[in-house]
Amino acid sequence: MIKSELVQKIADENPHLYQRDVERIVGTIFDQIIEAMAEGNRVELRGFGAFSVKKRDARMGRNPRTGESVSVDEKYVPFFKTGKRLRDRLNGR
Repeated sequence: MIKSELVQKIADENPHLYQRDVERIVGTIFDQIIEAMAEGNRVELRGFGAFSVKKRDARMGRNPRTGESVSVDEKYVPFFKTGKRLRDRLNGR
């Protein structure tokens, strides 16, 4: 599912809301998740999962094309851990 499909589904299930308002709501939710993670905070959506940021230390990597060693700087990457309800639903429980 892509963002526009999510907006359309919410708009279809809530006919009292205008589509542009639903787009703004969904956009605001995503923006707040991004902002919280950019500040290093954890975002937990009960039953769905938790978004967090993990730090990857600097290391020596390898260019797969040439085999040459390259220095990879430290970086922060997003991490998602599924909630119990989502995990159970995916496994048919």
